[in-house]
Amino acid sequence: MTANTDMSQRPDQADDTPPIDPAEARKARRARIDRVARWLLPVLVMLGTVGLWQWYVDAYNVPHYILPGPDRVVEALVKDWSTLWPALLITLQITLGALIIATIGGVGLAVLFAQSKWVEMSFFPYAVILQVTPVIVIAPLIFIYVPSKIAGLLICAWIVAFFPILSNTTLGLNSADHNLRNLFQLYGASRWQTLRYLRLPAALPYFLGGLKIAGGLSLIGAIVAEFVAGTGGLGSGLAFKILEASYRLNIPRMFAAILLISATGIIIFASLSILSHLMLRHWHESAIKRDT
Repeated sequence: MTANTDMSQRPDQADDTPPIDPAEARKARRARIDRVARWLLPVLVMLGTVGLWQWYVDAYNVPHYILPGPDRVVEALVKDWSTLWPALLITLQITLGALIIATIGGVGLAVLFAQSKWVEMSFFPYAVILQVTPVIVIAPLIFIYVPSKIAGLLICAWIVAFFPILSNTTLGLNSADHNLRNLFQLYGASRWQTLRYLRLPAALPYFLGGLKIAGGLSLIGAIVAEFVAGTGGLGSGLAFKILEASYRLNIPRMFAAILLISATGIIIFASLSILSHLMLRHWHESAIKRDT
């Protein structure tokens, strides 16, 4: 009876939810604000810039052949889409082709460098020379000696995109932990096993970093090569459309082509960033989200 009386006198304890820590609540709220601001702030800055641009053109009656407003650029993009879209496909084809060739060649040569210091010492200086020589200087010679225009454009874009992948992958392969390499050697692992299970995983973040750089550079190389080639026709890319529009003082079309090039570069970088995150998010410190 006494136990029952004591139980009846206890306060109601139906709600067992622990109290929310104010510091944790502030941290969660700050994280939500950061996630929204990461996307909202760039959009607001862009909208403000476009609005200021439109206001300036209208307020000062700037001629469209000097500085077209955003409305004229969008109008030209829609009106000339049938002309700009095939040119964009050509430029994108050159860009992605050069990036794929640079990836295969850069990773393959980096693996050779990792397997033999003699090979690295013999060929790496020439890769540096190829990188530091401006492609706009080499491009005219390439178009003289290479009969195919598409092949010449690919070579020019490949030259620009090749070195970041080669140098980053080589650095990553050489950055594998020496203690782990000694452990592999102690257990009798072959060169192939050490490369596959230790050095390649260690080089993956470096390779992905170089790939993101090379993605933008391959687009730049393709555009520069198209400027140097300067030939029109069905195989002409966006760079020639810009040249053609400048000759005709069709400035809105120039801006529309530049807008397409910028959007293409952003999409390439964003796609490679997503790929990097997906490949690293479960194990590498650069992609793992931790509570701070």
